[in-house]
Amino acid sequence: MHFSKKCSVFKVVLSALLIVALLQLLYLSFLSKLHGKQQLYKYSELFGSRKSANQGEKNPRREHLRYSLSTGGIFDGSGQYRVYKNLIKSDFSTNQKPGADPRSHQLALATHTTINNLHHLSSLLERWKNPLSVAIFANGQDVKFATAFVYALSLFCPQVQALVDFHLVCLSGEMASFPDQDREHFSGLEEMGCSGVFAKLESNRNKYKNYAIGNNVSYPNNLLRNVARSGTDAAYILVIDIDMLPSASLHHQFVTMLMRREPAADEVLVLPAFEIRHTRKMPATKAELVQLYQVGEVRPFYDELCPRCQAPTNYSQWVNLASRGSGPLEVAYTINWADPWEPFYIGARTVPLYDENFRQYGFNRISQVRRAKGILENEQEGSRPHSESTTD
Repeated sequence: MHFSKKCSVFKVVLSALLIVALLQLLYLSFLSKLHGKQQLYKYSELFGSRKSANQGEKNPRREHLRYSLSTGGIFDGSGQYRVYKNLIKSDFSTNQKPGADPRSHQLALATHTTINNLHHLSSLLERWKNPLSVAIFANGQDVKFATAFVYALSLFCPQVQALVDFHLVCLSGEMASFPDQDREHFSGLEEMGCSGVFAKLESNRNKYKNYAIGNNVSYPNNLLRNVARSGTDAAYILVIDIDMLPSASLHHQFVTMLMRREPAADEVLVLPAFEIRHTRKMPATKAELVQLYQVGEVRPFYDELCPRCQAPTNYSQWVNLASRGSGPLEVAYTINWADPWEPFYIGARTVPLYDENFRQYGFNRISQVRRAKGILENEQEGSRPHSESTTD
């Protein structure tokens, strides 16, 4: 009898514990669902409609961002940086189908920036209007800001949504996530739309300079260039800085030129680069550019900082060509590479990547040109020196 009473007490205690455990599970489940609804509400309050949040509608762009963040990114070769490839994918990249007309994706533009220069994307898209791969470097608090802003751009800006692939790079000890706090930085963006997002970005333009980020953090420009380059499947790629603008008709003219002539395996097509006074309107044609050049409103790129870095382009020869940009795009003349030339050029995607050991500024792009020259000469016995063709 005594033993029987003990068994009964044990059963009662065990049943009570099971009930408590079950209640805890139900409570945790309730908290989890509540937290999820709060996050969904917060997410939609920042960058979506409350109606969508309440109805639990699926947003493919948001779901892709969540998946990208959940992977934790990958480390670069040095292990010092974390890379989130295709954090946001454009409609163009998402809808690319096997067997599609290859001419539709012959040339893409690749660029890099920090969040304080991301506002230049607006001007770049007005000019380019074609596939664009952007690698963003963010550090500290800017990691979550960058995550939120690229999502906002892709949600509210139709041209960004259609054409721009975003990639994010941060230090290996940092991880991208959607911001749960500091909502005042993003509230109201839905009402302001695309222009509002770019206005918010421009308000950060003077936060710091890329060469002086702070906290002994170096701007990994060559890593960013490689990430942006590898983020597109285009046959040919033009890599420029985000505050540079290509010729308005470059994409169309280049694709048309490819039908007449494809570059040789050891050849890239150099685009003469210029600097213009901020007060001037960007020239629309070569004739307009030459006119501004002749009156001193436009000058060769890096004319003061490092004139010898661009001297081999031979700007005077290019400016004095008989053509003033009225005809089709053609190769104007051919130049062998010379130290320390750092040209901007259109090259095949097979061109070697940039040397990621180079960071900050000063002769970082030259490492890639030298590698290209060495690899091409080693691959082809008795090949001619690596040449650069300058386009008219």
